[in-house]
Amino acid sequence: MQGEIGCMFRGSESLPFPCGASMVEGMSERIEINPQVCGGQPVVKGTRISVATILEQLAGDESWDSLLRGYPELTREDVQAALHYARHSILHTEITAFDAA
Repeated sequence: MQGEIGCMFRGSESLPFPCGASMVEGMSERIEINPQVCGGQPVVKGTRISVATILEQLAGDESWDSLLRGYPELTREDVQAALHYARHSILHTEITAFDAA
């Protein structure tokens, strides 16, 4: 392979989420990206619980009920918004080959 593979988001920089994710219903009210919180990772608004943490717990066979008991500040709607955010991010990620310099 001649170059590295990189990911690039398509979307408007004026939107609060990469790839226009703010357009997904309910997501912009529940998921935020703030450079001052968790290094700019997407988190559930008003918390330091990242979308990645939620995905990791669910991928590790954690049930929704167990996840919600472990993070009492989360709601089912927050978890659903995190899943929608992750899906939207994946669907709107463009894979681009970069030439090695």
